Amino acid sequence: MYLPLNKAVIFAVVALSSAMGMAQEGDADFLGTPKFVEGKHYVRIPIQVETRDSEAIEVAEIFSYGCIHCFRFDPLISEWAAKDREAVVFRRIPAVFGASWAPLAELYYAAEILGVLEEIHEPVFRAMHIDRLDLRDRGAVTRIFKNSAGVDPQKFNSVVKSFSVRSRVQQGDALVRMYRVEGVPSMIVDGTYRVDGTLAGSNERMLEVVDFLIEKVRYSRPQLLSDQ
Repeated sequence: MYLPLNKAVIFAVVALSSAMGMAQEGDADFLGTPKFVEGKHYVRIPIQVETRDSEAIEVAEIFSYGCIHCFRFDPLISEWAAKDREAVVFRRIPAVFGASWAPLAELYYAAEILGVLEEIHEPVFRAMHIDRLDLRDRGAVTRIFKNSAGVDPQKFNSVVKSFSVRSRVQQGDALVRMYRVEGVPSMIVDGTYRVDGTLAGSNERMLEVVDFLIEKVRYSRPQLLSDQ
């Protein structure tokens, strides 16, 4: 059927408005009156960043062992991460905002490669913020790895200087840049949304926003739900 231009435009606008109304109703099924608002409590990353597992919702914490706010936030995020959530995977990415941040990222990835992250994560934080140790001192770090995880100092020194660690530091730094993170701690949901304590209102409330965003992503990707 042929429509004159003016009628065609009107028809298109009505159709678009109807479609938008349906989409908004669909959002309302999940959101109701949204508790958190894009641009106010969280932001959408301009270009979505590919995640490691396309069949899961990836939640990433951008942090640094040198950050006192990250240290205070760690018990909360660790408790949050320990809960079983369907089709949700959690990872940490150490930020490197300057040369002095790099050694802290290197020790994280060395622990990851050595398989001792769980054993050394809290001791490293405590050494930095309770014991006031300078973790740029490799001697102090090797003692933490040995005392907390039984890692031989020579083994640690070999791994921390390896190409694998350098590559992971570079890859992590590239991700942080693509996420447009400006401070830590920050959280990334599905490579799509970013939230930090300033946006959320506090670091504690950040996890409420993350839970909200997980459900927002889950609602848009129903294939992630198991058939039960």
